[in-house]
Amino acid sequence: MRRFLRHPVRLVPLAFLVAILIGTGLLMLRPMTVEYQPTSFMTALFTATSAISVTGLTVTDTPNYWSGTGLALITVLTQLGGLGILTGAALVILTVSRRLGLHNRLLVQAETAEYGSGDVRRLLLRIAATVFACELAMTVIITGRLTLGYDQPFWGCLWTAAFHSIQAFNNSGFSLYREGLLAFSNDPWVSLPLALGGIVGGLGFPALFEVARHWRRPARWAVATKLTIWGSAALIAFGGTAFLVAEWANPFTVGQYDVPGKVVAAFTQIALARTGGFEVVPTDLLREESYPLLTGLMFIGGGSASTAGGIKVSTFFLLAFVIWAEVRGEPDVTVGHRRIATASQRQALTVALLSVAIVAAGTAALIGMTDELPFYAALFEVTSAFSTTGLSVGVLSSLSDGGQLLLTVLMYLGRVGPLTFGSAIALNTRHRLYRYPEEQPIVG
Repeated sequence: MRRFLRHPVRLVPLAFLVAILIGTGLLMLRPMTVEYQPTSFMTALFTATSAISVTGLTVTDTPNYWSGTGLALITVLTQLGGLGILTGAALVILTVSRRLGLHNRLLVQAETAEYGSGDVRRLLLRIAATVFACELAMTVIITGRLTLGYDQPFWGCLWTAAFHSIQAFNNSGFSLYREGLLAFSNDPWVSLPLALGGIVGGLGFPALFEVARHWRRPARWAVATKLTIWGSAALIAFGGTAFLVAEWANPFTVGQYDVPGKVVAAFTQIALARTGGFEVVPTDLLREESYPLLTGLMFIGGGSASTAGGIKVSTFFLLAFVIWAEVRGEPDVTVGHRRIATASQRQALTVALLSVAIVAAGTAALIGMTDELPFYAALFEVTSAFSTTGLSVGVLSSLSDGGQLLLTVLMYLGRVGPLTFGSAIALNTRHRLYRYPEEQPIVG
């Protein structure tokens, strides 16, 4: 235990694992299901991991399988996963004792990626206030729309709006509708608040707080914030346009709507496909050219220290600047008149290549476990699980226990892996008193 306290980042995977096991045990109880029957261990483990890792993949018919108690538990697990188990634990400590020790501060910093020894108490309160304010705003708007526009009972609308708002902001994909958000794909009063909530939740609190402080002077933003904000905007614009072009005439997706409806549906799907997981249009009926687009966006994910998964936007665009500098023959990699440290470049490359290796190995393993599963479907499911997105082409229920266990492990690795490994290599910098002679091997 002393070794863990000396290196608090090691507690991150352990905390998530404990939360998953507790959630699994609770979901196996009879009151959690509609039919009052015990849930199998594999189904409970998959669902708990999906909730804690804010993924949203499911092997059950969520609204018809889980009871109100079960759905409430899934909501709580999703909220805990979104805030981060360590952040939630630190908030409890803050509430009880009104003070945080050094170890607790380090634990929170590992989860929120706040570098430096700032006021963690203020950070925690701002995180909690931001999360609940955004979820409340989405809940109010959607409740009003469902009540007035769809003539549904108020309390039912409130529960539906709150459930989906929590899922959206935490970039998870559980839904109270069997077909996801297909019924609201071209309704801007429902889909756009969820899309915007997913975008905000996927930016990351360091970027959000800095934008709030210097929103009038973007030039003063840190490099990480610039990469996250402008990179996310570029991915959404590019992804939305490409998706709209690919699916424009598809009568099973956006082709059935008028022009404004097409734009709303495409924007919402791309905004939530990066990490959110809600199905706005039928994923299994997309054109073939749309699958590589969604797979790439899922793999990139959202911002650092956010509820999103993937290798992170800043990592992707940092590597893009590395390539651009190499193509131009520049001796340094610069972003916004700032030179990027070599250590940051190596960390980004390491995280990206390890993630590629995990996705490739997972895809090969899933194909080997499943008969007649197309390559694109296996790659899509594995990427969705590892990036904690939650989109699916509809093959999860047909997977064997081995396939479901593989995706469970990938969801866990996707949630704690990049965070833990990135923090570990950042904290494990060595300083040598000597350097070996330099040599330049032939590349290419």
